[in-house]
This record gives sequence, C-alpha cells and structure tokens, in this order.
Amino acid sequence: MLSPEAIARLRGSEATPYRTFDRAEWSNLRGETPLTLTAEDLARLRSLNDPIQLDEVVDIYLPLSRLLSMYVEATQNLFHVTSRFLGVRDGKVPFVIGLAGSVAAGKSTTARVLRALMSRWASSPKVDLITTDGFLYPNAVLEREGLMRRKGFPESYDIPALLKFLSDIKAGKAHVEAPVYSHLVYDVVPGGKVTIDRPDILILEGLNVLQTTKLPRDGNAVPFVSDFFDFSIYLDSEEPLLHQWYVERFMSLRETAFRDPQSYFHRYSKISTDEALTIANDLWNNINLVNLRETIFPTRPRAHLILYKGKSHRIEQVRLRKL
Repeated sequence: MLSPEAIARLRGSEATPYRTFDRAEWSNLRGETPLTLTAEDLARLRSLNDPIQLDEVVDIYLPLSRLLSMYVEATQNLFHVTSRFLGVRDGKVPFVIGLAGSVAAGKSTTARVLRALMSRWASSPKVDLITTDGFLYPNAVLEREGLMRRKGFPESYDIPALLKFLSDIKAGKAHVEAPVYSHLVYDVVPGGKVTIDRPDILILEGLNVLQTTKLPRDGNAVPFVSDFFDFSIYLDSEEPLLHQWYVERFMSLRETAFRDPQSYFHRYSKISTDEALTIANDLWNNINLVNLRETIFPTRPRAHLILYKGKSHRIEQVRLRKL
C-alpha cells in the first residue's frame, strides 16, 4: 500500500501530463496478451536480489508489452507513410526504448524481461539490449581526471561515442559496434566489442539516458541521448528503499562475485560484515545518492512511462504520459 507521501509525490498537482494507474487498473490493460515466459525463464532473467515473480510479469509487463507493440506498429506505419510522401525507399529504422533509473532500482531485470517478451511477439522481432556501461570512460581515464568517485555521473561517459552509436543505429546501418563493460573488473574491456546488426527494437539501459545538457545560445543543434528514443521508461522508488536494496545487493555480492580473485571488489569479501556495511553505506550516501538526486531523478518527468516500485521490488503504480 502506498504511503500518503508516496501518492503525493507521484501524483503531484492536478495538472499532470501523466495518467496514473494502480496495479489492478494497469493489469486490466493486458487484454489477450499471452504469457510467454515460464518461471524457469524468469529465474534466468532476474538480477541478484531482485525477487521478481510471474505475477509481476502478468500484472505489469504484459500490459506494457501490449502497449509497446502498439507503439512499434504505429511508428512503423508513420515511417511507411512518410516514405511514400517523400517518394523514397529507406531501410527499416529500429524502434529505440530508453530505460533509466537509480542504481539498484532493477533496470537490468526490467530490460531483460521486456526483451524476452518482445522477442516472442507473433511478428518475432529482432530485439537487442545495450547498457550504457560500455560507454563509460576507462578507469585509467577516470583516475587521471579525478572522476573515479563520479563514475556513473554524466561526465564519466563518452557521450560523443554513445551519440555516434545511436545515430548509426537510427540510420539503419549494419554491424554497429558498441564497447563492452566488465562488472567483474569494474572497467571497460580493452578492445571488447559487441555488434548490433539492424535490430527491429533496441533497448538502451542506463542511469542517465534521459539526461540533457545546457543548450547553446547560438541555437546550434546539440543532440541528447534521448533524442533517439521512441519510448522511454523510468524505474522509480523511494530513496530509503533504493538505499536498502543497494546495501543488500552489495552484501550479497560479497558472498558471490566479490569472492573471485579477479574481481575489482575482491578485497571487500575479506573484511568484516560491519566494515562492509560501512563501505556500502558510504558508497550509497556519498556517490549513488548524490547521483540520484543531482542527475537521475530530475530526468524522471522526461519519461513516457514511470514504473513506481514499493517494498519487495513490486511495482505498485504506473504513470503513462498523455498523448
């Protein structure tokens, strides 16, 4: 049940550009959309410490999958109408979905579930998923510039490279390469590349994908990452819950990935529980919370759809931008 404060935060003033749905109202919009994922599929898709269950897929992601199928069809129709008007025969243009939100909000799980559902549409579209992690500057650059504790903030990304990637994708180019990031070593993989080859749909997931910059006074065009989106989603929750989920994930990683000697955070697997909790809270309060308040949360109103998470990662409310 949402607290009065959470409801007020979500609804804001009456003059809102969003339509607000509670879980039951949103679930009713599923229509005849079939459930194409099994519990086993979901177990492979969920991230660490994200207890998503099939009822979440049914109530939240099936209606969203249905909505996205309508958006994709409408966008394709508009593209064909425009091509006929111009008398040109351009190749297909991928439908790009941006997914934003705080660290520990569950973006990776959401992105993977959506990819799985959309790839199983009757039309069998080719759906690719890219995270912005690969477009972070290498640690050597961040260290040289004094930005290691600003990793994940807008200035830590190679924005020109990300914009070039999205421009090539939207231009319908084949074999577009994106850099690869390793969470194990906490760095961009030297020479690592993943190739995206003319997908029907591309999901771009990252902290700051809805971020804007200051516009130039001379009126020259400055593209934003979000300029390439056909639809955007923001995963939202209260700060105390995000804090809790971040610390819980950090402590779980101490017992799993951090135990790998090659892990950048291997040292944290050898310290006491109290020391680890102190470090996790410091990382949240002095890095991730600052990033959330300064650069991530302010972009929430730019999203087409806001998914609000309550306790146990359950999505309790959905806000859809009015057309």
